Amino acid sequence: MTSPLRVSFEFFPPKAGEAEENFWSTVKRLETIGPDFVSVTYGAGGTTQDRTLATLSRITSQTSLKAAGHLTCVGKSKEDVNSVIRAYQAAGVNHIVALRGDPPAGVGTRFSPHPDGYRNAADLVRGIREIGAFEVSVSAYPERHPDSVSIEEDLAFMADKAENGATRALSQFFFHNAFFLRLRDRIAARGIKINLVPGILPITNFARVCEFAAKCGAHIPPDLERRFAGLDKDPETRNLVAAMVAAEQVHALSSEGVTDFHFYTLNRSDLVYAICRVLGLGVPGESEAAA
Repeated sequence: MTSPLRVSFEFFPPKAGEAEENFWSTVKRLETIGPDFVSVTYGAGGTTQDRTLATLSRITSQTSLKAAGHLTCVGKSKEDVNSVIRAYQAAGVNHIVALRGDPPAGVGTRFSPHPDGYRNAADLVRGIREIGAFEVSVSAYPERHPDSVSIEEDLAFMADKAENGATRALSQFFFHNAFFLRLRDRIAARGIKINLVPGILPITNFARVCEFAAKCGAHIPPDLERRFAGLDKDPETRNLVAAMVAAEQVHALSSEGVTDFHFYTLNRSDLVYAICRVLGLGVPGESEAAA
């Protein structure tokens, strides 16, 4: 008997106005799926700090969802970062996604830690755990971090994160499952105690996904490109294909024993909701029937 799937969703803090109204409609709809948790991103250098905290506070106080706040240490002193950690704590957020963050000049440029700041994600994890009993998630790159010289270097950093208290690693999105499964095997072989969770990106705009993939080093399979060819002006068909592609990826990973999945929602409920329903999640009355 296969284990039931568990999902989590990532959002970014909305701007005021129509975007904010649409965001809360998205949150309300995806809440019915019963995710394990939802996370809210933190802009480069803390540029969305206030909106991230406000969004997390409202999720915690006005929904049944468990919220996780993203946090980076780029360009900030330990004192500044610690103040955000304590603000999360005061808002009832007990789960932090700890990330080093991209260099101010962008991916591919040299990262230099703040002279009074955390050196890297593992150092940040240590600092978070010293402040409180937070659940801490970190990132993982199935196809190697853009700044890393090798997967082996990535694994060394992963081990350091786990040793300092991280219990979950949310992967960058990918479309070749073999990369994820290979990373899972390498983590297990090294004895690293961390739950590796695949990051799933539903494709709402294929050209934009290709841009994202180029920045983070994710490969686009030729078959995927063929599936989306000519659908730029056909959103209905594109969404059907996107839902099928994502559901296929989840099913394939599930057959390999993966049970947890993290969806990058891009603040849209329609496609992610449809994918979850295809996977048998969020079906009305299901929990009552099971009881």
